[in-house]
Amino acid sequence: MPRPNDLLDVLLTGPHRTGRVTHIESIPARAAKPGPWPRWVDPVVRDRFMSAGIVSPWAHQAQAASLAWSGRNVVIATGTASGKSLAYHLPALTAARSGRRLGGTTLYLSPTKALAADQLRSLDELGVPGVMATTYNGDTLIELRDVARTHATYLLTNPDMLHHAMLPAHHRWAGFLRSLRFVVVDECHGYRGVFGSHVAQVLRRLRRVCAMYGSSPTFVLASATTANPARTAELLIGILPIEAVTEDCSPSGAKTFLLWEPPLIGDHGLVRQGDAARAEGAGSDGAAGSGGGPAPADATAVAGGGVLEGGSGARRRGVLAETADLLTDLVVADARTVAFVRSRRAAETVSGMARSALTEVDASLPGKVAAYRAGYLAYERRSLEAALNDGSLVGLAATTALELGVDVSGLDAVLIAGWPGTRASLWQQAGRAGRSGQDSLAVLVASDNPLDSYLVQHPEAIFEKPVEETVLDPDNPYVLAPHLCAAAAERPLTARDAAIFGPSTEDVLATLEHRRLLRRRVKDETTWHWTKRERPTDLADLRGSGGVVSLVEVGTGRVLGTVDAVRAHSTAHEGAVYVHQGDTFLIESLDLDEGIAMATPGAPDYFTTAREVSSLRVLEETEAVKWGQARLAFGTVEVASQVVGYLKRALRSGEVLGEAPLDLPERRLRTRSVWWTLPDESIAAAGVSLADAPGAAHAAEHASIGILPLVASCDRWDIGGLSTVLHPDTGLLTVFVHDGHPGGAGFAERGFHAARSWLTATRETIAACPCRDGCPSCVQSPKCGNGNEPLDKTGAVRLLDALLADAV
Repeated sequence: MPRPNDLLDVLLTGPHRTGRVTHIESIPARAAKPGPWPRWVDPVVRDRFMSAGIVSPWAHQAQAASLAWSGRNVVIATGTASGKSLAYHLPALTAARSGRRLGGTTLYLSPTKALAADQLRSLDELGVPGVMATTYNGDTLIELRDVARTHATYLLTNPDMLHHAMLPAHHRWAGFLRSLRFVVVDECHGYRGVFGSHVAQVLRRLRRVCAMYGSSPTFVLASATTANPARTAELLIGILPIEAVTEDCSPSGAKTFLLWEPPLIGDHGLVRQGDAARAEGAGSDGAAGSGGGPAPADATAVAGGGVLEGGSGARRRGVLAETADLLTDLVVADARTVAFVRSRRAAETVSGMARSALTEVDASLPGKVAAYRAGYLAYERRSLEAALNDGSLVGLAATTALELGVDVSGLDAVLIAGWPGTRASLWQQAGRAGRSGQDSLAVLVASDNPLDSYLVQHPEAIFEKPVEETVLDPDNPYVLAPHLCAAAAERPLTARDAAIFGPSTEDVLATLEHRRLLRRRVKDETTWHWTKRERPTDLADLRGSGGVVSLVEVGTGRVLGTVDAVRAHSTAHEGAVYVHQGDTFLIESLDLDEGIAMATPGAPDYFTTAREVSSLRVLEETEAVKWGQARLAFGTVEVASQVVGYLKRALRSGEVLGEAPLDLPERRLRTRSVWWTLPDESIAAAGVSLADAPGAAHAAEHASIGILPLVASCDRWDIGGLSTVLHPDTGLLTVFVHDGHPGGAGFAERGFHAARSWLTATRETIAACPCRDGCPSCVQSPKCGNGNEPLDKTGAVRLLDALLADAV
């Protein structure tokens, strides 16, 4: 097995790699702290774990397990591969041994089907007698679903199935729910933003339904290391108090962590083939990748993200090409490696580039590399996971579908293509390597954007800062309203239910009653009832996808995969080029009502990027502060966006070959935004002319979007922006940065409250960038609707200087 120092030599060999490593962090090994087996653990359960090689639990596992067994809600927040699953398996399996009649069932929730399948494999390998463990998700056969309802004592599912299938039909699950003792919420740090807020309300509905059947389950939450895990868990399940177990007592091998910045290239230097994949799913400077309504954009935004050639000044080589090179070298060295990328198309691109390079080395090597992403069919994902575990695959380019907990043991190295959005995600991904306790290597490869450039030059912002606190807001009325409708359909609501659903319940109930979605009845007590024939659960889109579109091959009817409806506007529109498992398809038609895109095989010499236009209006200003002549505000806005066409760009050069119009519906997003204004006299005093002001504001907007994740638990795909020299609602030069989710997700609000540090870092990043006129490392955006025109780097610094001169 290659050692990290050997792999370091592999990656740094040759003059072409000089100067790319900006920092090397050595993370020492950690000694184990074992604990005794708790006395209450069923002897059969204990013996099964001991037969599997677990001589004794680590101290944190035993502590969390005993808290749960005693009926105390607990969150265990320790590092990757610290054995969090044992902490909930011990009480859950011990309870399951007693059977349903004595209250021994467990409901396990994970954010992905892959993680639930991985947990089921572990339970099957243990083979504890008397425990009936099974998954219940969209891949479960109909006949097996009946078995799950009738016999399961350990049910593994996800929030989506709980929301859409189990809670609406709770009477069919009465036996399981009546005996429910434990609810396990795995990888709970992933429940953030609007998705996390939806899941929080689903869990409140679960608690309410359980109370109907006389059960009050204990919650056990497992999380990667995060700030204030108890507070996050309290927000998620709505119960006080939560016990937090945070000391990691598991052994850990040493890890060498590199910060890696691709080299600068000149105007006629290396073409960044494949970089357009970074904008997959993004039609604008917004959150299409996250879903949640329209993909918010720049003021006149069109989808960018292509290869940025021509222009003046140096640019950096693309992160995908750089990652593919590193993955190639590691596969040649027989180092088992996962390269985490940010999008589905990027996974296909990196794996394809690596396979192509490996063909020139050894004809047997390309078959050892594959892509892994959401949208694959279940059997494809299971096959890839098994191949990586047994060594058939050496390299994998994966989206975060593989980040969350799937037990891929024995990895030597992890490549992270671009900042993953949060420190929690960074350490989660880096922790995939060395899971068996061996030494390992992790490499963060910087994307060509402001935040990545800032971080690789400021390693203290990564290694000397704690991980972020998870951001979620269950009281968001856009989240709460559909869940109150769903709860009313499960059982009529009463005033007492406000204690479960939160302080906004009364106001939201009044709104729903006014909209005639709920009807109030007054008899012995006031109750609210669902009034429609439609399923109320369809009102709540947990993941903000806007539905799912299936990609179907013309002629064969084969389902290639799926894409959420929001992304479909920009990636599965008529004429789009779509890549699946290395094969290229052309989209012939998109039917959003039916949720079907028809695709035909093809091999075009171009890729496509959508063009999107947007506008924004201020609906309500919530808070504001004065910074001298400048003004910073926070409030509610409405963003309107529409994909109006697409560009065909040459694969090798990125040259625009043609443009075609599209007729897709407009999408509207009511969300939260932070914005700042400057009067004309301040702009003139800063040395920015009227002609240069649009480019200066546009550049400042791009950079501030890129840097916001430094102070908020988001990435740039969660947020959008707009800039204008004369906005109709402010009458001044205005730069907006807004959340990309209905009702907001807390990101813009964090930007408002941390505005001085956020915008100062933005200014520093632009000023420190070595390019002449602006590049993706400072002011260019991979999603800009105007093709990154106009942009004025110098003017942006001057505007930010004027803004920050009197910042408080």
